[in-house]
Amino acid sequence: MDRPRTSVAVIGFAQRNVIRLMQRDVIRFARLDITGRFARLGMAILAASLVGAACTSEENGDVVLRFWGMGREGEVVAELARDFERENPGIRVRVQQIPWTAAHEKLLTAHVGDATPDIAQLGNTWIAEFAALDALLPLDSLVAASPTIDPAGYFQGIWETNVVDGALLGVPWYVDTRVIFYRTDILARAGYRTMPTTWAEWRAAMTRIREQGGPGKYAILLPTNEWPQPVILGQQAGSSLLKDGGRYGAFSDSAFSAGFEFYAGLFRDSLAPAISSNQISNIYQEFANGSYAMIITGPWNIGEFRRR
Repeated sequence: MDRPRTSVAVIGFAQRNVIRLMQRDVIRFARLDITGRFARLGMAILAASLVGAACTSEENGDVVLRFWGMGREGEVVAELARDFERENPGIRVRVQQIPWTAAHEKLLTAHVGDATPDIAQLGNTWIAEFAALDALLPLDSLVAASPTIDPAGYFQGIWETNVVDGALLGVPWYVDTRVIFYRTDILARAGYRTMPTTWAEWRAAMTRIREQGGPGKYAILLPTNEWPQPVILGQQAGSSLLKDGGRYGAFSDSAFSAGFEFYAGLFRDSLAPAISSNQISNIYQEFANGSYAMIITGPWNIGEFRRR
């Protein structure tokens, strides 16, 4: 997590304190759709607790909770923590920012080494994995006792991504989607005044951009270690993603195959570079340099592009 955009989860050990932190829950919804044809991805940031030896510490008589925030959220969540501390005397929150590219490995390493934070963001696409590791503390009793968290107030589809085998393992923070950012000037030079609205037109525009770009210039960036892009295309082609009661993937079915063939063809025809996000030093700078004319990412990057 999402979706949906990728989600982040918060992990914690001290059960008696987690519910007090949840009193500062924040929910935001952003639903943006570039062409009306791009499937919406749900993104949840979860407030989940990790099972393990109690790691919560005390400082001058105050309970201290360690919070790992990922990406941009990690930069701004400290502002929320300050408000929470004012409203909840006796609890202090220590925020550490973790890059998204390192978050998954760092969480796994922390779990193995009994060094997890009290609270952390966790992508909802990671919930099942951490549940299988017995790393997440069920939150059902805490939510039932919370005066502020009501499951009925959440988008049901996202809430259910945090439930595994009947146990609630996270609380959604927000839901968002994926959008296409594109260079209007590069698109105009290729002969397009507006963004195409069909796959055929979109591919034709990308082909034209690639022809005009020259060496090292591509039409679109699709990092090979990101799952949303092929999933979006599969869903747009009509795939349900799962079959047989959700027990198996439907990736060999004709609908998903059609979407994936479109996706793979962008690499095969050099419209997109076959690189992962770890091989890009700065996606904002490369976008500004015209290394690629389009990128599929989340609406949180509206602010990032403006800031940078």
